Amino acid sequence: MSDLRNYISKLKKSKDLKIVKTKVSTKFEIAGITAKVDGLDAVLFENIKESKFHLVSNLVGTRKRFALAVGTTEANIHQKIISAIKKAKRPKVIPYGKFMENKSKNVYSMPIVTHFEKESGPFITSSIAYAVNPDTGKQNSSFHRLMPIDKTHFSIRMVEGRHLHRCFIDAKEHGEDLKIAITVGVHPAISIAGAYQAEWGKDEIDIANSLLDGKLTLAKLPYSGLNVPSNSEIVMEGKILRDKTHPEWMVEMLQTYDHKRSQPIFELENLYFRNNPIFHDVLSGYSEHRLLMGMPIESKLNGELKKTFPQTVQVSMTNGGCNWLHAVVQIKKKNESDPKKIIKKTFESHRSLKQVTIVDEDIDPNNAESVEYAMATRFQADKDLVILKNVRGSSLDPSSNQQKLKTAKIGFDATRSFSKRPEGFEMAKIPKIDKIKLKKYFK
Repeated sequence: MSDLRNYISKLKKSKDLKIVKTKVSTKFEIAGITAKVDGLDAVLFENIKESKFHLVSNLVGTRKRFALAVGTTEANIHQKIISAIKKAKRPKVIPYGKFMENKSKNVYSMPIVTHFEKESGPFITSSIAYAVNPDTGKQNSSFHRLMPIDKTHFSIRMVEGRHLHRCFIDAKEHGEDLKIAITVGVHPAISIAGAYQAEWGKDEIDIANSLLDGKLTLAKLPYSGLNVPSNSEIVMEGKILRDKTHPEWMVEMLQTYDHKRSQPIFELENLYFRNNPIFHDVLSGYSEHRLLMGMPIESKLNGELKKTFPQTVQVSMTNGGCNWLHAVVQIKKKNESDPKKIIKKTFESHRSLKQVTIVDEDIDPNNAESVEYAMATRFQADKDLVILKNVRGSSLDPSSNQQKLKTAKIGFDATRSFSKRPEGFEMAKIPKIDKIKLKKYFK
């Protein structure tokens, strides 16, 4: 099965799921509990004050659960994602979706969570939007957070220039509203694919089908004519109005507040949901949000750098850089010029990056202390530093020029110099230390 319930059952078996039966509120309490267990377990809330729906959070908040979602091991996550992108396959369309078991027009039947004290309201944070690409006729799927305005309207956050926004602008230029569909509560492999920024004209749902070994099926919606995963917990369809906006602001990946924006309005036509529906909430700025957005980019960087520079061993988007702004690249250096060439290529491959550090194969790129050790013993600021000024950066970084999307970037060559004696960089080892058990000596 390619649905959320199947994944939750796997989490139960692996003991990676905590179940909360105590009555909880959508106003700050669910967010607070999720934050407290961040990086540990997924959480299923079965008794919600404001809704009859269940709610799950922190589904892929660790690399272990991320690997489970795409059907592989932690070591093979990138290979699986890269392969799925290359072998993307269109899912089958079936006549009926399980989400059609119930129908409503009241968005407040869902347990929409209020997460942070200064946000403009509650947000649906796991919502994936589906629209038709005007140039190819194929669908596009991507993450877009929604803030309820009333029973049938949401503000919808769209980044200018991204695919859904391009579809919206095309419809607007033709004097039309844009019909879209939205899913909440899907297998996390679908969410992972939806977070990936595929090329214009490519449908991320085909990547999801590949991640799910071809087991994904879609069902067609009556109003929009769009196809969505047939086992979705919750589905909405309607249109983004071409001539109306609403102010909102929210917490982003960096766990900071974005500035106030006027965003387009989504008008609901139909709300569908399964019997005993499960709502998925993603806590902005915490581990699930960062891994959902950052891991597909990390896979992309691994694929592109290894192809161009075979000496690349591993690329890691660091936790301290919010899995988005900082990268560490582990290499087997062949030439003194390798690190600076790789720094340049890494920045080109992910323009939101602000910092790139190149380390040798004996340095663990996922260990901040190990990387700092490389900086302390192998980096010289007068020759191993790369600075880029006034270049395109991330719109999320509050220290940058967010109006012009300009920033400064820095690269560190923290690799061993070939001009120095190699023994000076060798980390001393104690033979057979792994076989020493302290219990034998301290009783």
